[in-house]
Amino acid sequence: MPVPKGSTLDPDRTRAAIIDTAMPILYERGLDGVGVAELCTAVGVSKETLYRHFGSKEGLIEAVLEARSERVTRWLAAAVEAAGADPADQLTAVFDALAEWHAEPAFRGCALLNAGAQHHGAPELDLAGRHLERRLALLAGIATRAGAADPGALARQWLVLVTGCTVVADQHPGTRHAARLARDAALTLLAAARPAP
Repeated sequence: MPVPKGSTLDPDRTRAAIIDTAMPILYERGLDGVGVAELCTAVGVSKETLYRHFGSKEGLIEAVLEARSERVTRWLAAAVEAAGADPADQLTAVFDALAEWHAEPAFRGCALLNAGAQHHGAPELDLAGRHLERRLALLAGIATRAGAADPGALARQWLVLVTGCTVVADQHPGTRHAARLARDAALTLLAAARPAP
């Protein structure tokens, strides 16, 4: 990313721009599907610049996965917040957001889970685990607001449904509306977990 003559270098902006450009490439092609030289060409930086900001291709991958996890978490949290105060509506919003994502032509499953499965070791597996913990915290908040007797257990059940529907939508596209099927199951679990009036 050439800097116009007379401009000041901004390392944070350069780093963010590299992550933003590399993210869709690594998502579409996989972590091992693109080499450093090709990434540098696509991003518009030299290998020296990439290594200065990330240390290695692995460092770039970690930064991209972390950034993607944060974006996905913010996106789902915004959907929950926009749904209003009712926990059932909040839960529905999570699965409706997933359904929209699953329907996108560029959908390739969860980048973090894909990375964990592809490399099945640190740091990718650790990043995938942290990503799921973020998602679990979001779901636990909904379960707590719903007054569930054991919000942690309910949130873990929902996590299985959220994660499972994303895997099914990616790996078994013949199962239409995986997120809607998971949403129905999640709402059934919610109804059973709520205290009796």
